[in-house]
Amino acid sequence: MDTRLDQWFRGLRGPAFAALIAMLAGLPGLLALPPLDRDESRFAQATVQMLETRDLVKINYQDQPRDKKPVGIHWLQAASVSLLSNVEDRQIWAWRVPSLLGAMLAAAACAWGAAAFLGPRGGVLAGVFLGASFMLSTEAGIAKTDAVLCGTTTLALAAMARLYLASRGGPPAGRRTKVLFWLGLGLATLVKGPIGPMIALLTGLGLWAWDRKADWVKTLGWAWGLVIFVAIIGPWAVAITVATDGAFWGAAIGGDLAPKLVGGHESHGAPPGLHFLLSPILTFPFGFILPAALVAGWKARNAPGIRFALCWLIPAWLVFELMPTKLVHYTLPTYGALAWLAAAACEPALGRATRFAGAGLALVSALVFCALSVMAVSRYGTADNVFPAAIAVALYASAGLVAAVLLLRQAPKAALLASACLGLAAHGVLAGLVVPGLKPLMLSSRTARAMKSEGLAPRTGLMPGPVTVAGYAEPSLVFALGTTTELADGAAAAEALSEGRPAIVESRQQAAFDAAMQQGQIKARAVGQVDGLNYSNGDKTMLRLYRPLKTPNPQAPHG
Repeated sequence: MDTRLDQWFRGLRGPAFAALIAMLAGLPGLLALPPLDRDESRFAQATVQMLETRDLVKINYQDQPRDKKPVGIHWLQAASVSLLSNVEDRQIWAWRVPSLLGAMLAAAACAWGAAAFLGPRGGVLAGVFLGASFMLSTEAGIAKTDAVLCGTTTLALAAMARLYLASRGGPPAGRRTKVLFWLGLGLATLVKGPIGPMIALLTGLGLWAWDRKADWVKTLGWAWGLVIFVAIIGPWAVAITVATDGAFWGAAIGGDLAPKLVGGHESHGAPPGLHFLLSPILTFPFGFILPAALVAGWKARNAPGIRFALCWLIPAWLVFELMPTKLVHYTLPTYGALAWLAAAACEPALGRATRFAGAGLALVSALVFCALSVMAVSRYGTADNVFPAAIAVALYASAGLVAAVLLLRQAPKAALLASACLGLAAHGVLAGLVVPGLKPLMLSSRTARAMKSEGLAPRTGLMPGPVTVAGYAEPSLVFALGTTTELADGAAAAEALSEGRPAIVESRQQAAFDAAMQQGQIKARAVGQVDGLNYSNGDKTMLRLYRPLKTPNPQAPHG
């Protein structure tokens, strides 16, 4: 049976199967979730403005430069929206397609790289591990950089591993592999700056320190490889330098990257060890195999493929642990190495300690997801959410229990297969049914729908714009209502109504709004109210929608 599987997964079929699993894992969130705050909507809105202005160099959020990340993700999103949708429709799934493709690339590249030293079946196991993991499948449905960074970095490291293995007696690696290495490295840089090259460099330094030589580095094709790398990032780098007089680099490095290296940037600080503690949950449903993966990796450290995986994983992971700023997705580009070690751990018999540790992790991780599902529905859901949440809880509990039992019975491959099926189904129900049904958390999408139903959204052509929003500045509402949406205070909202434009007022600005309305003797009518929780800051929020009583000018510009 194993031989037939090896034959079937040989060539491109193994990576293609892993990519299919990643697509199935990420698709429910991509299609069902409304635009998220805050990063996703900032990225999406910046892409909107590129399409509206046809300026593919500068990155702006409303009238402010967004000089944080390179342009790669915006170009991918712009291409996706242009091919699959329309910028005026604001269908967020079209902005998310590049992230899904990035996750699929990560799974396929992971399988392709692992197959060089684990065989076709081991490669598929590694690709499925990565593609169906909770962290990557979540990022696959969010329109920002991290899934694409994972895909491009994994491609570069998989090609680098094949070149390293070829110098150590592994399968031959030719010019195509070198091209893929430089292509992955260049695209990773264009998407998120130095992270991809940093991981590749740390991997190479780790191998050099371990092997006491780095003869394989000569085989990377430096002469024309650097030409590919510069051709990918050079034109935009020059253009943005000229367009901003160099201000982009000062803001990106001094205002975004450097603060993350010296402190807890934007209240995201955490002590070292957080990524390690969260890894069994973020790699669910496969976190139970991590103890065996680390033990097996250390025992087989002299095998070239395993050594490469350890040098990919450990130095970069330590850097992310030592950084004061921590977000759970930071270590995602190293998950390919974890997947390789996990697939390798399935071949030998597992020791008693690793089996019991893995079974415990399976149960604890499943319990965490069950508890989160129950808490979310009990706090923010309605009766309609109970049944989907019950299904999700049952699937999560089954995934953990079945994995634990099979692992204790010395059947790690069966545990991986069963947990993959159950975990995929659980993630699908959670992202596709449970979370979208938590209406108090969906303030911006509910407000945008209410504005449209009342004929107040400027893009409907029934009301002049822009809309003025007082006290609520979430990017998801800007994305929904239009680029020119005015984020201001209660007095500005009253002024908008006096000009025949609609307004939205958050309760904390209500007193200032009422005072300005009374002072200016402005007449308006409240036509709706949206209550909920702003999950970005934890504040309970109430938004009132106002229609001007002044007859609007149909020739006024729309927002």
